[in-house]
Amino acid sequence: MLSSDQASKNTSSVGISDPRLAPLLGVDSELPSVPLDAQTPQALRHRFASSRDWVPEAMEEKRFTTRAPLDAAVLVPIVMREQPTVLLTVRSAKLSTHSGQVAFPGGKRDPQDVSAEATALREAHEEVGLLAKNVEVLGRLPIYVTGTAFNITPVVALVQPQPAYFPNPGEVADLFEVPLSFLLNPAHHERRGMLWQGVQRQWFAMPYQDGAQQRYIWGATAGMLRNLYRFLAV
Repeated sequence: MLSSDQASKNTSSVGISDPRLAPLLGVDSELPSVPLDAQTPQALRHRFASSRDWVPEAMEEKRFTTRAPLDAAVLVPIVMREQPTVLLTVRSAKLSTHSGQVAFPGGKRDPQDVSAEATALREAHEEVGLLAKNVEVLGRLPIYVTGTAFNITPVVALVQPQPAYFPNPGEVADLFEVPLSFLLNPAHHERRGMLWQGVQRQWFAMPYQDGAQQRYIWGATAGMLRNLYRFLAV
């Protein structure tokens, strides 16, 4: 588990010294979890192919930059193990924004990228060595706008497990997997908030105990996972 000093260093790029210390506003234990039979590859394919209405919940953070927005995309990689997992990264401390935070593979859209899917697949290959042949794109979730002015398109995909990944040390400090069932259970969805620079900020957090280490999933990553929950729960 990160110490408070380490967490402060890792989250300083977004202005919050330690999001774990922010007041807990609530935990959504009363909401139903997504049934396990709705988390199978076949069920996920069917859901993304359907047109059932749903309401996204986390879509835009309060801005704390004046620069022009940039388009970006992330891959939400659901690894097809016996019990599906989601592959996540820990961003390198060398990065200028969101350093040290848990994230999906992804990044800014390049001019040659023909779509959000192209961006997500390219970035996943560059960051963690995920091969496109092992990825089956299911669809998109709504664009998530970060406080750092990135318009992020989450691209959800099924991923065949690879024997090895090859994280880019300049971008990725670590890789880990979280059971999909954990992330789709609102009893693990914390709502936290604090006053920062005169503005009340709120976010979701999904702390996951990975052996002896706590993986603190929060902010944009947790917000997109919350929307995945809402999408699959209807």
